[in-house]
Amino acid sequence: MKRLVLIVCFALIGTTFMQAQNGLRVGANIGLPVGDIEEISDFAIAADLAYMVGVADMLYIGPKIGYTRFFIEDIDTEFGDFEIDDPSFLPIAAAGRVSLAKGFFFGADLGYAVGLNDGNDGGFYYRPQVGYNFGVIGLVGSYTGISVDGGSFNSVNIGVEFGL
Repeated sequence: MKRLVLIVCFALIGTTFMQAQNGLRVGANIGLPVGDIEEISDFAIAADLAYMVGVADMLYIGPKIGYTRFFIEDIDTEFGDFEIDDPSFLPIAAAGRVSLAKGFFFGADLGYAVGLNDGNDGGFYYRPQVGYNFGVIGLVGSYTGISVDGGSFNSVNIGVEFGL
């Protein structure tokens, strides 16, 4: 089922990209883990690709796909150190944005984050964000949440995005 969802999303995004490149957005951010994961993770990184289409005067929506990784420390126990694979996710989401006056915006992404590691089933993905566009480059502050069975992967992020 996960593969079918991925294939459909890639096909939709590819079709959209062929029609026009006007609303293409490429972003990257670094985050500080919070919540369930903050005790064992030092930081998180993410990159994403979105195509935003104006549907009203200040409202933009579109598909978004990305990569998110939480870096896990080695766990010390009385039986020795244990190394755990860094949890990685492929978020597939719908993105929405409202542009405000003077370059400010706020928005949210909602979707599913596919787990890329063994034993990582993924979960519900959400990412509210605020930012400021300087033109082609924007500064974005966001909160990433991935709800999985038995916990969550959350981070507070700062990043940049480029409009192509």
